[in-house]
Amino acid sequence: MVLVLNGVLQDECPLDTSTLFLQHPVYRDYAQQLHSIQAKSIGPVGLLYVGQRELAAAAPHDKNINIIGADDATTCIIVVVRHSGSGAVALAHFDGSGVDEAVCTMVSRVQELALGYPEGRIELQLIGGYRDSQGYGEDVFYSIMQSFHKHHLEIDLTQACVGELNTMLRGEINCPIIYGVGVNIKTGEIFPATFPDRGPDQQLRNARIFMGAQTVLDVYDSANGMLRIGPFNYDPLRGADLWLSQTDEFLLQHLSSSPDVEPPHFAPQTRATIRFIQENQFPAVTVFRDNRPRYYRRDDATGCWGLVRY
Repeated sequence: MVLVLNGVLQDECPLDTSTLFLQHPVYRDYAQQLHSIQAKSIGPVGLLYVGQRELAAAAPHDKNINIIGADDATTCIIVVVRHSGSGAVALAHFDGSGVDEAVCTMVSRVQELALGYPEGRIELQLIGGYRDSQGYGEDVFYSIMQSFHKHHLEIDLTQACVGELNTMLRGEINCPIIYGVGVNIKTGEIFPATFPDRGPDQQLRNARIFMGAQTVLDVYDSANGMLRIGPFNYDPLRGADLWLSQTDEFLLQHLSSSPDVEPPHFAPQTRATIRFIQENQFPAVTVFRDNRPRYYRRDDATGCWGLVRY
C-alpha cells in the first residue's frame, strides 16, 4: 500500500489505464501538459541514452550528463523515477521483462544518489504504452504499477502519459503520440524527444534483447561517470541468413509487437543487429574479453562517449 495517486495513498493498484484515468482524471491534464511541450532532437553531447531493457541513474551534479533519455517506445513504457529533494533521477525502458528487479534497482539508485540532500518524495512518471490492439501496452503498464505498489516506500505517480492519453488515430490505426522523452538532469524538466545518435554499442545492446535476455541492464556507473555495457552472452542465432533474406515488411510483422506504428529505422536496425549477432556468435569471447564490461568515458574535447582501453 505504497503507491500514491493524485496525493492519495492507495490500498489497491489500478487494474488498467482506463481505471486510473476514471478514478483520477487529473492525469489527463498532466498528459496534456506534456503533449504541449515542443519535441526536441537531442544530439550526442552530454546525452546518456537508455535502450530497451536498460536503466540508468544520475544526479544533477554529474558533469558527464545533461540529458538522460529513451525513445522507440510503442507498446513499451519509459519510466522516470526522481527524488524531489536532490533531483536524482533514474530512467528505464520497460517492455515487461525484468520489471520487479529493475524497479527496486531504480529506487535504490535514486536513494543512494539522494544521500546528504534535503528530504523529498520519490516521484514516478510513465510515458509510452499506446493503446495497441493486442493490449501489450496495458500488460506492461500493469506490471510496472504492481512492482511499484509492492515497494515499501511511498511513491508518488506524477505523470501517466500512457494508454489512451498517448494514442492518436492515423487513418483508422491507433498510434503513439510520444515515442520518446528526455530528462534534463540539472532541472528535472521532462520533454518529448528523439535521439538520432544513441551512443556506442547500439548493435551489441540490441543483440542482447533480440536474443532474449530477460533482465534490465544498468548501463551507467555514476560513481565513476562511465557508461557500462555488459558483460553478457547469448547462444548462436540459427537461420540468420534466412532472416536477413526476408523483406522489411516480413521483419516488421514477425519481430515487432506493433508493426503498424514502428519508426522507419526498425527494419534496417533489425538487420544490422542480426548481422552483428552473426559475426559475434559468442560475445563472451569476441566482445567481453576476460569477462569485463565495455566502459566508455565522456571525452572532454568532443563531449561524446569514448571507449576506455585496458
